[in-house]
Amino acid sequence: MTAPSQAELVRVFGRIGLLSFGGPAAQIALMHRELVEERSWLSEEVFLRALSLCMLLPGPEAMQLATYAGWRLRGTLGGLIAGLLFVLPGALVILLLAFGYALYGQVPLVQAAFAGIKAAVIIIVLQALLKVARKALTTTAAYLLAGAAFVALFAVGLPFPLIIAAAALYGGLGAGAAAGEAGASPAAAPHPAQTIALWGILWIVPVATVWLVDHTFLLQVSLFFSKLAIVTFGGAYAVLAYMTQTVVQDYGWITTAQMIDALGLAETTPGPLILVTQFVALLAGFAQGGPGLAFAAGALALWVTFIPCFLWIFLAGPYLERISAKPRIAAALRAITAAVVGVILNLAVWFAVHVLFTEIHSAPWHAAPVPDLASVDVSAVGLTVLAAMLLLGLKRGMVETLGVMAAAGLLLSAV
Repeated sequence: MTAPSQAELVRVFGRIGLLSFGGPAAQIALMHRELVEERSWLSEEVFLRALSLCMLLPGPEAMQLATYAGWRLRGTLGGLIAGLLFVLPGALVILLLAFGYALYGQVPLVQAAFAGIKAAVIIIVLQALLKVARKALTTTAAYLLAGAAFVALFAVGLPFPLIIAAAALYGGLGAGAAAGEAGASPAAAPHPAQTIALWGILWIVPVATVWLVDHTFLLQVSLFFSKLAIVTFGGAYAVLAYMTQTVVQDYGWITTAQMIDALGLAETTPGPLILVTQFVALLAGFAQGGPGLAFAAGALALWVTFIPCFLWIFLAGPYLERISAKPRIAAALRAITAAVVGVILNLAVWFAVHVLFTEIHSAPWHAAPVPDLASVDVSAVGLTVLAAMLLLGLKRGMVETLGVMAAAGLLLSAV
């Protein structure tokens, strides 16, 4: 492995941040090509071990992998540079898109374009479900965990964090005793208490500030998205159902249609998909108090979403060898990943019901959406079939498909 200069680090991770379209799989592949294949900054073994660590942690694994790579190459400053450059280009685009959507989203032509994007979102989530399921559901127990998670979330309405905790507990208790826990932290690594104190203070200061000024809405934003930062195992799709339920049903900040639009727009930007949290906060703030509050809410959501990512990496990175050798942790992760399949299935069903039907009622036993079958939207079904052909049949790219679907929505409205 060769260590780059700081200028080289900025240039390469700036390039990665600008080109990181297509979700975590594409982003991880891009980093592998840039860091392992072309520049030999990291070895294959180190890269894969780091990826395993990032999958163990809550938060966006691709952003955390970039942060770990930067930390490994240039220390804490390198980790900050790599992580920020991975997030900031997409965050800027999201800021512009959210304000454009808030100002012009109700224009008929814009709504027609979003009809096509909404249909594509159903297939995007289904595609994510299939990818995760192929890797996670390899045993009967994994299928049962996925089914139980779906029923618990969709039919019973149990909180998402409880489902994740139960899956982790099941996996951890069912694993064998830890063995082969080799490896130690580098001598130069700061004491864990120092890392926790520094990043914990950075995390809590804005939360405490809005609490002190008694701003109810911003306090809700900071606490809710802080909670998401702790329970975001399995990628953004896993937590979207929980976020949708909370921001739409519990807080009433945005509508289900706006949530689907938010995901569609987030899919077109570089950076981690979890930037959808910034988009949601911006829309909620705009509805609550206009552009100023929107900017404050978006910045707050961005802060409490990604500051924890730096905490996890700078805390766990020095202990990578030791963590990766713990069978109980690996078993807990496998159980969480299996449960995540059920969670993503819940999200796919939720979106499909709200896009394909115009009349939706709540189930008598829970607030699960139950469509009136007679209210099926034929044009939405046709657009969804087209999206399935593009993404699943022809294997077209995400950004290209969303562009075609927006054009199809516009064309359909003109007929």
